[in-house]
This record gives sequence, structure tokens and C-alpha cells, in this order.
Amino acid sequence: MAAPKSTRTKTSAETEPTSFTRDEELFAYRNMLLIRRFEEKAGQMYGMGLIGGFCHLYIGQEAVVVGMQMAKRDDDQFITSYRDHGHMLAAGMDADGVMAELTGRRGGYSKGKGGSMHMFSIEKAFYGGHGIVGAQVPLGTGLAFANKYRKDGRVAMAFFGDGAANQGQVYEAFNMAGLWKLPVIYVIENNRYAMGTAVSRASSQTDFSKRGVSFDIPGEQVDGMDVRAVRDASARALEFCRSGQGPYILEMQTYRYRGHSMSDPAKYRSKEEVQKMRNEHDPIEQVRARILTSGMASEDELKQIDAEVRATVQKAADFAQNDPEPDASELWTDVVR
Repeated sequence: MAAPKSTRTKTSAETEPTSFTRDEELFAYRNMLLIRRFEEKAGQMYGMGLIGGFCHLYIGQEAVVVGMQMAKRDDDQFITSYRDHGHMLAAGMDADGVMAELTGRRGGYSKGKGGSMHMFSIEKAFYGGHGIVGAQVPLGTGLAFANKYRKDGRVAMAFFGDGAANQGQVYEAFNMAGLWKLPVIYVIENNRYAMGTAVSRASSQTDFSKRGVSFDIPGEQVDGMDVRAVRDASARALEFCRSGQGPYILEMQTYRYRGHSMSDPAKYRSKEEVQKMRNEHDPIEQVRARILTSGMASEDELKQIDAEVRATVQKAADFAQNDPEPDASELWTDVVR
């Protein structure tokens, strides 16, 4: 892939996304639905007091991580922020282990000691959710440095939000990645609100695909509510990085339906705004409509997928509530001193 003449490429809205095959549509539908149903259940369990601490739901943003997962290699790495449950499930991490970690149980991915924001799976090349805003960006850049040093052809993907995009360490990482031509994709999940502040009130440059201009990092705006557009843009970015041309920025224009966290009533936006996004741009409903319109599957077949996903999520919830809590001695394990 030839290097672009400028650091700005077309937006996904300017090009028609590649059509999915039946298997691809059903894969995307099932995986996005799993994230949606899992997060809905997590929200219920938080309200029941079964999940403590912080809990940031990914409802509405499912197409971003599923579309990228469809484009990446199995050994390409993911690293993200505290809004991370969807990334774990998309990477193939077991729903039982994710839910058990949310409830602080032994069977959780961090043995019940990490909670919502701190789970990892080296097996799935998932290098964690991170509670410090923007911290995952230099860490993801470090993964890319290791990939280049080892010449293993892997690409690291560092996910962060529009709020974190204003953090200083992000630009220090951009500088190093651009200087050393590191194979890293910076995925800015622009869900329009950094905690409770609209992008227009917090960012002088609201086109986040341009944030790498000073470092000669090309960027692209993507319809993050269309899983096909995400897959296409991810494939382009992965090819660019893997061919040795350096880092790439993908601004995923997406939307979260719930508040910033479970404690956020989201009064900074109208119910009408949220409902309009649900009615006109929901990532799962877009796939469902295409499947039914094209005759790829029947209504009954999609209902069966939903039933199977709900069963998976209920099993995870049951496991999480019945799995024992860590023994007190676990306080001293896995700690570097």
C-alpha cells in the first residue's frame, strides 16, 4: 500500500463499505449482540449491588471493536481504557471469566482482584483495560515498539476516547511512534462526550483524525456505527502499519447510550438525542435489517441467536454469583515487590 500524499484520507462516509457475506453478517450480529446483552446484564447486577466499584458500559459502541476484530490477525494486540468489557468479549475471552471478575470472584480473569477496569488475557493478546485516562496509549506504543524490534509482523491497537485524546502522554506517544515508524493503530472512540462534556466544549480540533498531523501520522474518520465501515478501515490501517509505514489513526465516530459510568445520570444530553441514535444508527439493528432484507436468515433464526446469547450471558451471571471469593491470602500473590 503506497504511503498517502497527505496525513488525511477519505472518511468512510465518502465510500461505500464492502458488503459482508452471510457468515460475516451473522458473525457480526452474534458478537455485537453478545456484548449488548452482557452489558445489559452487568448493568442489572451493578444495580443489585453484585458488582462494586466503577462500571463503564459499552452499549452502542459494539461495532467498533467487533469490526476491528474481524480485520486483525489473531496475534495482533489490543489495549484499551476502562470501558473494556466489549473488547474482552470480542477478543474471545470467556463471558464466565469476565463476569466473575466484575463480581470479584476467584474465576475472574484477574482472580477477582482487578474488577471492571483491570482484566488481561495474554492468550487472546488483550493487554488490559486501564483506569488511568490515556495510560494505555504509551503502553500500546510500547507493544508496537516490541513488535518492530522482534520483526514479528504484529500490529498493536490502542483504543482511547475523545476525552483521553486531549491528554499530554498521547502526543508524546504519537511523536515516538511517528519517529520510529511503529506498527500501531490509535483508535479514538469518539462517543461525543468525555465523561459529561460534549466534544465541542472541550476540543479545539474536533476532527480527531487530524490529531497526528504534526507527527506525519495519517488519519481517517470512520462511521463507527457501521461494522462494515469499521472492518474496511481497520483492514486499510492494518496493511499500512504491517507494511512498515508507521502508525495510523482511526477516529471511530460512535455513540454510547448509557452514562459515562453507572453513577452518571447523563443529564447533559436529551432523551430525544439518544433515542434518535438508537432509531437511526444502532449498529446491531443495521446488521439485523440487512440480514432480513437480503434473506440471509429468517426472523426465527435471529431469535434463536438472541436466545443462545441470552443463555450464555445468564450462565455467566450464574457462575459469577456462585463462584467463591478469593481467599485473603491472595492479597499477596501476583504483586511485584
